[in-house]
Amino acid sequence: MGRRGVWTDKRLDQIAKELKALNIHVNPSTVRRLLHQLGYRLHANVKSLSKSHPDRDLQFQCIDKEKRRFVRQSLPVISVDTKKKELVGNFKNGGRVWSLKPTPVLDHDFRSDAKGIATPYGIYDLSRNEGSMFVGVSHDTPAFAANNIAQWWRGHGRKNYPEAKSLLILADGGGSNGARVRAWKWELKEQVVNPYRIAVTVCHYPTGASKWNPVEHRLFSQITKEWAGQPLVSFEAIVELIRKTRTKTGLRVSCKLVAREFPTAQKVSNAQMRQLSPTPHPILPLWNYTPSPK
Repeated sequence: MGRRGVWTDKRLDQIAKELKALNIHVNPSTVRRLLHQLGYRLHANVKSLSKSHPDRDLQFQCIDKEKRRFVRQSLPVISVDTKKKELVGNFKNGGRVWSLKPTPVLDHDFRSDAKGIATPYGIYDLSRNEGSMFVGVSHDTPAFAANNIAQWWRGHGRKNYPEAKSLLILADGGGSNGARVRAWKWELKEQVVNPYRIAVTVCHYPTGASKWNPVEHRLFSQITKEWAGQPLVSFEAIVELIRKTRTKTGLRVSCKLVAREFPTAQKVSNAQMRQLSPTPHPILPLWNYTPSPK
């Protein structure tokens, strides 16, 4: 009998003993049957207790409206996020692959045995069904996120959208590109908006709604399937596995290693924030804003 079954029988025994102390003599099987008749069942914990933001639905409407507007004008719409960080080395990677024999890996995932930690940052172009991944060797910071978007614009964005003067970014509410992160807004302006003279509209998904961000289910999920069961033995191996990601619907993925170091704890002063002066949207301006070039 499995662990769950053992604990279940112990609970039934305990109830039977407590009833016996009340001069009610029943065996554990009878206790089980009576509990079923009363509507009790074996249940696991269910993740259902969460506080939904009161403006959640309104923000989804705003995001949908902005996407439609940009697509109608043939302007670029990208979804961005950081994928789960990965230990680099001969560690077990979930999933299975066809092979003549299993690949031996280390027994434990100790950080000290790793060659480093990979930070994969993804950009998904909704209109073109194209993904761009940037594998960082440093920290997941706002400067790292903005740097990747700038690289995407230089290598893909302005080539695929030569007439575009505006860009729509869909991002999560938290993380390195979070709605309340000052450094994110500063770096986006300094690395993307001003150098390339492009107005960038940012729409953030509400808290707890990151699974609706297209980069999650259209890009990250496919990469996870591609490298399933294959140890991520080096940064180069991670880059190559990501580049091999393909789908029947035509998804293509480029990938680049970002060897630059990005320091943490970046501070942005009140004076710097006043210089940004992003144009807030009339509806939910914390989640929707447009930094324009000087």
